[in-house]
Formats: sequence, C-alpha cells, structure tokens
Amino acid sequence: MRTGRLVASLVCACACGAKHPAHDDARAPDAPPDAFAGPWSDFPSGPIIDTGAPGNAPTLFGPAGSGAPSGGPCLLDPQIGTLYPQNWLRPRFAWTPTGSENLFELRLVAANQLAPLVVYTTATSWTMPAAIWTGLAMHTIEQPITVTVRGATYDGSSALTSGPERGTSGGVAVANATAPGAIVYWTTSSGTLLRGFRIGQETVENVAQPSDDAPTTLCIGCHTSTPDGTYVAYSATQNAGNGDPAMLGLLTADGTKQRPAFVTASAQTLMARQGQEAPTFSSLHWTNGDHVAVNMFTVNARFEIIWTDLEAPSTAQGTGWGMIARVGDSNAAASASFAHQSDTLLYVSSSSVQAGVTVTHGDLMTVPYTARTGGIAAPIAGASTSTYNEYYPTMSPDDRYVAYNRVPDGQSSYANTAAEVFVIPSAGGTPVRLAANDPPLCSGATSPGIENSWPKWAPDASDVGGKRYYWLTFSSQRAGAIPQLFVTALVDDGTTLRTYPALYFWNQPATEHNHTPAWDNFGIP
Repeated sequence: MRTGRLVASLVCACACGAKHPAHDDARAPDAPPDAFAGPWSDFPSGPIIDTGAPGNAPTLFGPAGSGAPSGGPCLLDPQIGTLYPQNWLRPRFAWTPTGSENLFELRLVAANQLAPLVVYTTATSWTMPAAIWTGLAMHTIEQPITVTVRGATYDGSSALTSGPERGTSGGVAVANATAPGAIVYWTTSSGTLLRGFRIGQETVENVAQPSDDAPTTLCIGCHTSTPDGTYVAYSATQNAGNGDPAMLGLLTADGTKQRPAFVTASAQTLMARQGQEAPTFSSLHWTNGDHVAVNMFTVNARFEIIWTDLEAPSTAQGTGWGMIARVGDSNAAASASFAHQSDTLLYVSSSSVQAGVTVTHGDLMTVPYTARTGGIAAPIAGASTSTYNEYYPTMSPDDRYVAYNRVPDGQSSYANTAAEVFVIPSAGGTPVRLAANDPPLCSGATSPGIENSWPKWAPDASDVGGKRYYWLTFSSQRAGAIPQLFVTALVDDGTTLRTYPALYFWNQPATEHNHTPAWDNFGIP
C-alpha cells in the first residue's frame, strides 16, 4: 500500500567542472535485476569524429579526464540527474563553451556497455543516432550513464592553443518505463496556433489554427483533449489582442478538422456564448446521452464552474447548461478540471478571477460533480494558504497528487517570472518543490526568475518493479526568456516521491513562444 508521503526532492545538479558524488557509484541500488545484463556493444568501439573536427582530435584531447579539471563547457541538456523515458526522442546533448573553445569531446560511460561513447565535434550540440539510442534504451536501465564534456581551442591546423578543460560531468539514466500519449501546446509565434507531437516524435504537427474554428476567429488558446482523444477542445475568440471574451470549440485532433456529430444545435448556441474559458471533460461523462463539457463562465458578474450538455435539447438553464454549486465557498472559481478516477472537480477559489484562469489570491479546492449539481467545496490543506497564490492545478492520472503553480500571495498568476511548480498529495499535505524548476547551475539562470508554469501530467502512470513512474510537462523561460516546453519524471516507491531535473523537447521550434501544454491521448497524426 502506498502511503502517499512526500519527502524533499533529490536534486542532482552539478556546477561545471564538478562531479556529484551521487553518480560515482557504478550501479543504482534500486535498478531491476536485469539492468546490468550484457555487456552490450551499443556504443561504437571507436570515437565518432564529426565533419569539421580534426582526425587527430583523440590525440589532442589525450586520455579521458586529462587536462584542466574545470573551466570547460556547461552542459545545458540533458541536465545531470535527468531520467529519460525509454521512448524519448533521440537524446540531444547541448552545451555552451567557455571562452574561445571551438572543439569539444562528449563522453558517455555506462557499466554494462563494452566501450564508452566518445564524440569529437566543433558544434555545440550532438544528437545520438537512432540505432545507438534504441540499444541503450533497451539495455542500460536505471543505472548511471556518466556524461562528461570537455572543451579546447583548436588553431585550425594541427594543435590546441588552450585546453582541454573539463566541463560538466555526472550521471543521467533511462527509466524502466515509457511516457504515454501526445502533447498539444499553444504557440503565439506567427499568430496563435495549436501544435502537437507524440512522445518520441521528432517533428511537430499543426493541430488547429483560428481559421479552422471560423472565418472570424482570430485567437484560440486554452485547450484540452476529450476523453477518447478524438477531439481537441479550446477557447476561441474574435479578439486577437488578449483572447477574451471566448467561446468553446471542438475539432478532431487528427488534422481533418471535423466537429462531433452528436453536438446539437442548442449545444452549438450554448458553446458560442461569449466569456467561456478552459474546457474540461471526464471519461465518466463522455458517452452517448452524457457528453458534457465543464468550463469557466461568468454568472452574476463572477466566474463560476458550469456544465454544458453537448446533446442539449434546448438552451434553457437546468436543461442545456447549469452551474456547479460550491457549498461553503463564496469566492469566484478558476481553472476547473476533472479528476480521472473519481467524479470530482479540482479548481482554484479566488476573490477575483480574470479570463477564467488569472488570480492573485488563489487557493486549491475540490468539489463533487454529483450529477451536475455540485456539493460541499473542500480546501486542499497545504495548497490553500494565505502565504501563497496557488493556481493552475492538475490531478495526476491516478488522482493521488496535484501539480500546481505557486507565487507569493498578492502576485498575479499571469506571466509571472516567480512561478514555480509544486506537487502535493490530493488529500492534502506538505508541498514539494520540483527539482525540474532549476536549470543547470552553470547556465547562470535561476528559479524563481524563469516562470516555470502550467504543469500537466501524462495521461497514465506506469507500475514497474514496485515503483510508479509519473511524467509531467510544463513551460519555462530558462532558454533565453522564450517560453519552451520541458518534461520531468516523478517516481513514487510507495514511501517517497522523488523528483528529477527537466528534459528539453528539442523537437519544438527553438525560436517560438510555446505555452500551456496539454498532455493526453490526443489522436494527432
């Protein structure tokens, strides 16, 4: 039986040139018994010398670990301590040089691989070939893969003018689990678009754009998946400036841009009302005769949680739509979403709500759905404080945990660089700050200060070897103040919940502003 108790995250972050003692061990004590079978020959027996790098690079750099013990490149991705899902896209290693460095050595060492993987390149990134990654992800499980980056300055003809210097060094690992589903995100570059990709996919697909909704639609934003993954649901507006006030839209996620046939004319009228935000759905209410959307809507001058019957025979309140009663909570509501295993709604209670999601004094609460009628609202102890503004909550796929954002009380939830991601048991408890909030120390970026925001869980968790593997995505401005998408692992062994540094989705366009990811079983191509 899992206790659900949380402890402080184990952060394995290293400064450039330093080696973290947590990764000195050749084997991870919690690895499955067959993790060290082999030895395997997934790594080539000789070095890989990229085009442009001198053929004598191995001689120039000398033996592994030689040269200055510090002052070398800063590894940005992956971060030391990262845990990869087995179905991740081919690992990309990216670093920044120190000073005039223009020639680099990347070295990976694993206990059950016959040889190290050694790469020489003049570039500041290198992506692992698919064949190597396929073997590594199958054979080297839950044990450290030590990554070391060295740099030097090459004169362009035959010699080094400085270096080599050792940079970041430490362990990463491959989880004994995969990450499921697909991510659809909102980009505000080149207009507002919804784009998406399946985990492991190296390209992104256009899922929806404003003109897909209607010729007069200029902006689409907050979005989610229907429980069957067939449709992407979103807020749509004719106002390109700020996205308000919004209507609700539903389109197939596979690019065919079809609308559900079961939506009646009355339901279409209700969905077209102005001022609706952030739709959500439950698998318990997604069947013939019970297709229901829940979202935020202004009722009597404040945002409330409402339901809309997508098969409504009329637009009358109580038949086509209605309000979820929140007994004991007289505040406005924001950011409502369904639990996955129970008929419960998670939401933010606040004295003031703008656009259905923006708050300055948010507390996390739950309320029963109870066949559209609502019930007694209950605060989540530890995430309903007067010290912090708590917002953007989301339930884990087993409803055991809630991930959310937090800033000091009184500060706005909108585009706040102080935002960080926390996790708390859904029954209440002590919040845990995720290790994924922190970028590499050597990067110079720190959190708070980079807006880690909008966490969303993967649609399923995996139970393997007595541990439960969760995956969580979020957006962050750690990469040059441009919001980009990241993912992180959380592993529950029944006693503790361990959190890990973040992985960058390198398949997303690096120059685009990518926000508000939704992670579900989207049926994208």
